[in-house]
Amino acid sequence: MTPESRPNPGKQRGRLERRFEAFLWNSRLMVLLAVVPALLGALALFIIATMDILSVLVDTWRHYLSGGPDIHKSVVTDIIVAIDIYLIALVLMIFGLGVYKLFVSRIEPAEKRELHHPFNVQSLDQLKDKIARVVILAVIIEFFRAVVGISFSSPLDAIYLALSVLALALALYLMALAHRASDE
Repeated sequence: MTPESRPNPGKQRGRLERRFEAFLWNSRLMVLLAVVPALLGALALFIIATMDILSVLVDTWRHYLSGGPDIHKSVVTDIIVAIDIYLIALVLMIFGLGVYKLFVSRIEPAEKRELHHPFNVQSLDQLKDKIARVVILAVIIEFFRAVVGISFSSPLDAIYLALSVLALALALYLMALAHRASDE
């Protein structure tokens, strides 16, 4: 066997290594299994929340035009629930677009937006931070939905509610401080 006819282990290893590395690189596309359902889930939630708001409008129209059922107690709660659903849809959108941008490819229209746009993420930590902020807002909205139906049985209940609102205000203030610090 001549030296030219012998297989070159370095050449073959290099080709195998390149193929394996190409496979590894293309495996990043698996995140599409999270991106596409997240965006479809966001679409479903936007439709649900919109239908809930339209239902409130129809009920309001019926109540005031034809003397339909009393809606005063439910209208605020229904709108708060719809806002909560919208916020969860936004979490799914931020997650889907952020994961796509970080792991698959840049999104050209997002690149043209300002750096702090919710859909323009530069790192996984920034994506988690943006999602956490929206989730905190959703929790606050859920708190206010629960508060709407509260009836106080003692003055202590009112004090507990006031302390809860104070704690939420403090959390929002600290969140704003952290956001301002990260901007600088």
